[in-house]
Amino acid sequence: MRALFPDIQPNQSGYLAVGDGHEVYYEESGNPQGIPVLVVHGGPGGGTSPLMRRFFDPKLYRIVLFDQRGCGQSRPHAEIQCNTTPHLISDMEQLRDHLNIDQWLLFGGSWGVTLSLAYAIAHPEHVLGMVLRGVFLARPEDLAWLYSGGMAAMNPDGWQRFSEFADGKAGQPLLQHYLNAMTGNDELLEARAAKEWMRYETAAATLLPNPKLSETLKEHSENLPMAKISAHYMVNGCFLDSPLLEHLSVLQDVPCIIVQGRYDLVTPPAQAQLLANAWPAAELRWVPAAGHSSSDDNMRDALLHATEDIFRFIN
Repeated sequence: MRALFPDIQPNQSGYLAVGDGHEVYYEESGNPQGIPVLVVHGGPGGGTSPLMRRFFDPKLYRIVLFDQRGCGQSRPHAEIQCNTTPHLISDMEQLRDHLNIDQWLLFGGSWGVTLSLAYAIAHPEHVLGMVLRGVFLARPEDLAWLYSGGMAAMNPDGWQRFSEFADGKAGQPLLQHYLNAMTGNDELLEARAAKEWMRYETAAATLLPNPKLSETLKEHSENLPMAKISAHYMVNGCFLDSPLLEHLSVLQDVPCIIVQGRYDLVTPPAQAQLLANAWPAAELRWVPAAGHSSSDDNMRDALLHATEDIFRFIN
């Protein structure tokens, strides 16, 4: 099993004013003359972490991380106003232009897959290639799996607790209940809703149950962006006008490696198969003993191989 690349510090970091009162945090590390790669974090609302730099050989890559609107170190904190998928695509383009990058690779997982695909469909001329992990297509049926009880068959105790907070609701009523709780004036209810949302998502992310992840949830100020922004996006169908699969023809020549855990409960493997079937330039790599999280050992190993292989594909 391979180890991640050594921990490195950013070469530079800063804030980019992208409009609507939002400032997006970004940072660069690795080789300034290397192949640019943009890390597109999950969530929505997740934010980046220093660990994400370590999936790339710093001698080969110019590694760009950014926190999407309202996430991580971006400002204002946990803001959902003027925060939609088209806004995020625009932010990515502004960042690319700000950094004087003509083309870059995209590396995304889960919601990061959704946003990477949406960006690449809008701006295929600026995409060298992609590495995608845990495919989330954000179709109505994908949201139904997560929030209308589909995942309950595999995670019944987690679902019971998650839905009980909303009086047993499912689907849109459940999502709206959580969003209302996190956008009202009751700080205690807001904190409880954010924690329950995070507990539910965390419990299903790894191949094997990891009680420590659920019991050591972050402080409320860190839970809130992930939970609130995620609920905002899910209530609104992730702000996609039409299915992503209908627009893949513009990516027919863009190389992609799809890395999918065989036992992914959050984004079931059928989504990865559908994406690969619709995209001849994409290679689907199954990870037999892995779930959704990039922290699973086998998933980490597969992603490291993918970042090395995509480099060879485009050179």
